[in-house]
Amino acid sequence: MLDESLLDAPERLTEADRRGLLRGAAEAGARVRTAARHAAEAGVGNLKPDGRPRAVLIAGPGAAATHAADLLGTLAGVGSPVTRLAPTGVAPAAGALRWELPGWAGSVDLLLIATPDGAEPGLSLLAEQAYRRGCTVVAVAPAGSPLNDAVSASRGLFIPMATAPYDHDEPLAGAAPGVLWALLTPLLALLDRTGLLEAPPEAVGKVADRLDRVAERCGPAIVTYSNPAKTLASELADSLPVVWTEGTSAGPAGRRFAAALAELSGTPAVVADLPEALAAHSALLAGRLAAGADPDDFFRDRVEEQAALHARVVLLRDRPIGGLTAAPNARDLALGHDTPISELEPEAGGELETLAELIAITDFAAVYLALASGA
Repeated sequence: MLDESLLDAPERLTEADRRGLLRGAAEAGARVRTAARHAAEAGVGNLKPDGRPRAVLIAGPGAAATHAADLLGTLAGVGSPVTRLAPTGVAPAAGALRWELPGWAGSVDLLLIATPDGAEPGLSLLAEQAYRRGCTVVAVAPAGSPLNDAVSASRGLFIPMATAPYDHDEPLAGAAPGVLWALLTPLLALLDRTGLLEAPPEAVGKVADRLDRVAERCGPAIVTYSNPAKTLASELADSLPVVWTEGTSAGPAGRRFAAALAELSGTPAVVADLPEALAAHSALLAGRLAAGADPDDFFRDRVEEQAALHARVVLLRDRPIGGLTAAPNARDLALGHDTPISELEPEAGGELETLAELIAITDFAAVYLALASGA
């Protein structure tokens, strides 16, 4: 059950935030600036690559590496394929995970390693394997970690991760807002130098400014009725979020939102891109999860039985390709099945800025839902 009174009690929210999730979301802009400075100090701006890599491989544990690969692949488009190397192992523990390069990887490929830990033996072994294959290796991880030495020995480039003092108070969640931007920002700067995507320093600065503005709108001191993140968290209480995305940037933001809801608050969610989401989720909205599927039964025990879980559509929109939009049909389908709908659309700006705004608002919403539900 969601404790809605907690949402408008900043002091209580701070006390409940043992994992530093709200601080990570609020300081996302500052984290971007620090990460960009670390990348510059590591010499990323002075790199003179021979050309685009044939393929970009990304390795790292948990949601952070998954989301980084998704975001970078979306921004890069078809220039070079961006692939995440999924780990194997018997447990999601640093010592148990192992990564392997695909058989075709070689000297024309780029390996990116992104981890908020840096103590995974499997990543150090991967860096050594990439060196033997001739792959270029770039890693973002905490300074002084074992991975730092492994990458240096492999003649790769190591970029210290932008960390905060409270990062070490509790185990870091892969979907934590601060972790994403600390790992993603240096990789954006690097791939800008390779010509794979456009993320010059001025664009990264605008991302940080946009994140600051979202933090002002969505911070814990802003009351629910004027706070889009708290409003969304309240709307998603006791519901199954059905996340529909439209526009290039909205896709990875929606997939990250669904993953963050599951990891941070234990809320299951489904996600799909419009217009195909209309066919993929039509039966879901017409079934037992629809708002009208559980009529009020006079004989139902309202004390012992929990209320039925019903779907709620969350529509994340950016600029639709070619100006075509399926949003009207999406609204008709949802409302036709008595399913409520929430909508988020970023302010105008560059692709990186709009992507950052969607991620930031949904990150705040996932954090508020986690804190207010006691997760």
